[in-house]
Amino acid sequence: MSQKEYGFETLQIRAGYDPKEHNYAATVPIYQTTAFNFGDTERLEKIYSLKEGGFYYTRISNPTSDVLEKRIAALEGGTAAVAVASGMAAITYSLLNVAEGGGEIAAVNTLYSGSFNLFNHILPQFGIKVNWIDDPYDLNSFRKAITPNTRAIFAESIGNPLINVLDIEGVAKIAHENDIPLIIDNTFPTPHLLNPIKYGADIVVHSATKALGGHGTAIGGIIVESGKFNWENGKFPHFTAPDYSAKNESLYELVPTSVFTTRIRLRYLSDFGAAISPFNSFLILQGIETLSVRINEEVKTTEKIVKYLSAHPKVSWVNYPGVEGNRNNKLAEKYLPNGYGTIFTFGFKGNQHDINKFINSLELFSFLANIGDARSLLVQPCVATHGSLSVENRNKAGAFPEAIRLSIGLEKAEDLIADLDQAFSKVN
Repeated sequence: MSQKEYGFETLQIRAGYDPKEHNYAATVPIYQTTAFNFGDTERLEKIYSLKEGGFYYTRISNPTSDVLEKRIAALEGGTAAVAVASGMAAITYSLLNVAEGGGEIAAVNTLYSGSFNLFNHILPQFGIKVNWIDDPYDLNSFRKAITPNTRAIFAESIGNPLINVLDIEGVAKIAHENDIPLIIDNTFPTPHLLNPIKYGADIVVHSATKALGGHGTAIGGIIVESGKFNWENGKFPHFTAPDYSAKNESLYELVPTSVFTTRIRLRYLSDFGAAISPFNSFLILQGIETLSVRINEEVKTTEKIVKYLSAHPKVSWVNYPGVEGNRNNKLAEKYLPNGYGTIFTFGFKGNQHDINKFINSLELFSFLANIGDARSLLVQPCVATHGSLSVENRNKAGAFPEAIRLSIGLEKAEDLIADLDQAFSKVN
């Protein structure tokens, strides 16, 4: 595909794919193979020295996954991307890539529980210290969390399940003042509603399992880089030093605008091995082709359900950036002009017995731990997704005892409201 300035709707269908390179197949083929012929020894040498692009082993790269990577990079406004087996793999590899050897990470404490546990329990065992940012709305708290050994700031563009909108531009400025990158998990809004790179983010990660795939059929993760960060500033010598994975040449000199994802591909993906399957890449590509259409419809339905719940006597609060008077209003107007998302939480008036009765009475909503599906989903974070956290950390993340998280799908809004209504009516 040529480098014309196409719109999002065109890029989500066409970016990264040239039928001429794939036997003129109209749809991206599934390259279900473990390895690829080198051709000859000269070509092998060129591929291994990064002097020529090419595929040789699917754990490292694959033509189907390559299209997925190029498409997401185009949608996010990045220069390169690497696909991995899951969103958690994307986060883990990104953090190891910047902080290996004993660096520190500054991270907000309003994270998805899997990310929180990675930061709080696993990374310290690898010599990586995490400095927690207690207030994601206070830019000064970001400054306080940075030390001379900090190698990145990590945050979610929209917190899960606190639904807090990050001031990406403000945080990026702080990161760059300290010569460190800002890594953003953009899973909740997707690139259709928000492009963190536009506001200064350097690395963007996704759980492609969620809205990108959109149908609950494939696990995958994506890492995208902006190509703008100066890895030569002295804090990241491992990016500029001779690298065994590139025949002892500097990766930064070889691929300066894609050094972050290239290093992950040749080191962590190659040697740790969390590779995405070609079939999963294909399924996620199928989902991406309808991303904007799905999100637009789901946002409309979300707004109707938020309005319904805001007026319901058994609801104590609704946390959605579009609710008048919500703390996120101004930030959402700036960063989410195309819609405030499809995921929100509400407070249930009642005890745990009442909440259980409500959940067990639902007929349409699926009770499971996922988001971004074409089906509408519901979960109580404090006992499900964030159940492994302490009460204090659950509350910091927004997983309050009464909080119910909804992820709105493509069903008819009136049917979903009727389902909620009948479930509420079962609670005395």
